[in-house]
Amino acid sequence: MSIKLKLSPTTAASEPASPTKSEGKEMEVAPELGSPTLHGENIGLLERGLKTMLSIRKSKRSLKKEKEQEGTGTLRKKRLSFLSSKSYEENKTTVPNDLEEVVETIETEPIEGKPLSVMEINELIQKQKLLEAFASIKYMEDETIAERDADKYKDNPQEFVRKTKDVDLLYNSIKDMIQSIVVGTLEHPTVEEATLASLVTLIAREEAAHPNAGSAPGSDLLGSPRRWREEWREAINESARKRVLRVPLASKEEESSWLDIHLCFLQKHLSEDLLKIKLSVKKCYPEEYQVCDIYVEAFHKAIASHLQDLSQRVLEFNELYSLLDWVANTYRSELFLGHPDLKPEVKTENLSLLLTPADWDRLKNDYITSVKAKIKSYFGNILRLEVTEKWEKEVHPEVEDNLYHSSLSFDIQTIIGEHMKISGAISKSLKAKTLELCLAELHEFIPRFGEEFMEWHAARDSPVFVPYFAAYTNSFHHLVSGLETVFKVNTEELQKIMASLTKNFRNMFLNKLRTKTQPLLKKILTKDWILAMEKPDSLAAAVSQFSKHLQHTRQPLGQELLRHVHKYVVREYIVQVTKPRRKMNRETRQQVSERMSQEAKILNKVLIDQGSDSDWLLPALHHIANIIGEKKKDRIKEHVKELSQDYPDIRKEHILAILMLRGLGYTRRAAIFRQSFHRPPECPDSRGENTLFDEIDVSAVISCF
Repeated sequence: MSIKLKLSPTTAASEPASPTKSEGKEMEVAPELGSPTLHGENIGLLERGLKTMLSIRKSKRSLKKEKEQEGTGTLRKKRLSFLSSKSYEENKTTVPNDLEEVVETIETEPIEGKPLSVMEINELIQKQKLLEAFASIKYMEDETIAERDADKYKDNPQEFVRKTKDVDLLYNSIKDMIQSIVVGTLEHPTVEEATLASLVTLIAREEAAHPNAGSAPGSDLLGSPRRWREEWREAINESARKRVLRVPLASKEEESSWLDIHLCFLQKHLSEDLLKIKLSVKKCYPEEYQVCDIYVEAFHKAIASHLQDLSQRVLEFNELYSLLDWVANTYRSELFLGHPDLKPEVKTENLSLLLTPADWDRLKNDYITSVKAKIKSYFGNILRLEVTEKWEKEVHPEVEDNLYHSSLSFDIQTIIGEHMKISGAISKSLKAKTLELCLAELHEFIPRFGEEFMEWHAARDSPVFVPYFAAYTNSFHHLVSGLETVFKVNTEELQKIMASLTKNFRNMFLNKLRTKTQPLLKKILTKDWILAMEKPDSLAAAVSQFSKHLQHTRQPLGQELLRHVHKYVVREYIVQVTKPRRKMNRETRQQVSERMSQEAKILNKVLIDQGSDSDWLLPALHHIANIIGEKKKDRIKEHVKELSQDYPDIRKEHILAILMLRGLGYTRRAAIFRQSFHRPPECPDSRGENTLFDEIDVSAVISCF
């Protein structure tokens, strides 16, 4: 049964386990991981140890007697009988039922130690006849101990050293073969069950032959435990290490997605190994060996060491994410160690961290640094695309829900959202840091974007300036709203940045409007204007080119800007009218009055139709036109009175300038002013923001009075 793997990272968020778990302990299985019979197994080990010690003591007591009666040959026979029968039967290892026949064959074959040479014993080892080789080595060891105790080497200590070394070398040779068998277990396509069963029997016989007693007097080697079970465990560790290092690993130059591919292979190959251990290797060992737990721990350590090496490389954004995500989400999930096919033998709950806390924090910090550079790059690409694909090509923005639309807000929120999503899949703290740095980059990007936009359009008279001004204004509003509702962000600082940028946009908009309208405004009261050489809707048309776009601007900004436009046009019109002029005759005054009324009507209609709510501006030009065109001087003061009532911020100099345009002399102007204007000069405005004449400077005409 194969384990299905996926290349794409999972989205479930998980924080790695506590980094305080020890990774350096001897590989023993904790009580909670063991079977319910663990206590019984410990008792069994104790009983076997006691029996072995009693057997050895009995053997030593018999040795003295037999030495006097039968000599060395009889002694050898007795010791071999101990190894091949009683000692093994008392310490026989229990194996699963499916291997009983194999083990039974091993048990029923008599294995007796023989006085073989070192070369002959080594040949047995190389042929993996380990039980026979062990019996002969033990025979040699016991013989050497007996001869030492009989002071046989008193006159030839070098011979004793030589034999002791031979015994040790042969035991080490068996140890090496044990390691080779264990390492080869996962290398071969099939598991050699008989070989592993023989290995288990060998370890049991050695443990029975060398109980945990101190070394024999005068020697550090003879009679000492060989601890082959520990060597077996170390061999499993070495096997796991080699298996991990053998997983294909391409270079970055060969494959840009080298780390993703490598982690995928690591996941696939090791899953297959663990499944093989569960289904084939486990049944070759007694329960007390806890084979699956030891293999899992070995692979865990090997992977941890390998990932630590990988983490020391200079990793880019995608590589950092792949590594963090694999450790946080994939490793213990159903994609790998938690796969249903590996349960319940493969346990993950007590495994330590794959990466040390220091390495984990370093990777997260590197990831945050990489995200910051990535976000800055993304924002830079947004600006570049706006310039090359929209401004330079003068592509008008689309209209959605009657508003000019820009993808700016959507693009920014998508970038932030995606990075928060993948960071949150690794850890909550990483998600919070990602949002924090995204906002910091956004606070830098928005002013930079605004400056670029204004510099670009200041140098040219582009027809897309106003539409994009409206589109970006709408987008900024949408961005602030989205950050507040979707990402739960405090946008106070961002709103200040947006307000400053919007103000700059508005000023640039009004400057563009001024540039377009000033040439037309300056023609007011000129000869061509009076003679209607200029169309009466020329000014309105120029204004409309700007104001028509404001109806596609999000409220209240669109309405606010439309008020500015409406007020600007009326105010600048009055400024032109109140400039000192030569005296006009009656016919000219009539023409001026009619032209003013006509243009005022067209201007006001255009702006009101486009959504302006500044209807308080409508009477201004009509009042002035009436004053200029009034034939009866006595009725002029009524028009002045109406003008001053509708616009309380009007001052004396404004009225005198208008009367001067009408062609009245100083005395008449002064009299009309006294009779029709009763508000004290510089009176505070009673209409709040609706001020018009306060913003008109006519000090230049005062000297003419």
